[in-house]
Amino acid sequence: MGRSPCCDKLGLKKGPWTQEEDQKLLAYIEEHGHGSWRSLPEKAGLHRCGKSCRLRWTNYLRPDIKRGKFNLQEEQTIIQLHALLGNRWSAIATHLPKRTDNEIKNYWNTHLKKRFIDRFIKDSPVLYVVAASASSGDNLNVID
Repeated sequence: MGRSPCCDKLGLKKGPWTQEEDQKLLAYIEEHGHGSWRSLPEKAGLHRCGKSCRLRWTNYLRPDIKRGKFNLQEEQTIIQLHALLGNRWSAIATHLPKRTDNEIKNYWNTHLKKRFIDRFIKDSPVLYVVAASASSGDNLNVID
């Protein structure tokens, strides 16, 4: 049977959040905590589904989120952990306090991935195949 849908999706807003919606969500969570994400939108006066509210809070509105450029130490941590863990962004995020898994994933995909791939192609094509295989989860064997 499976899980019931999080919402009926009728009359729910999609797309970018407005400042007014952000304020409603912030005010509600500040006063009541988030509690059940399924029931929160109605209680907060939002026409969004609970999942959308949870993701907005977790990735953008939480007051403890660190914003701005990644420093060199954070960048090195991402590179090292990605070599070990692949695309397990939540696991990587546990080692970077105040950074979200989504923010780390986006930083990898927009800033680090190309540098990482270019470096391995230049330095060692075989090493690149092994690294790419490990990060994508493929079971490739390199045979000399």
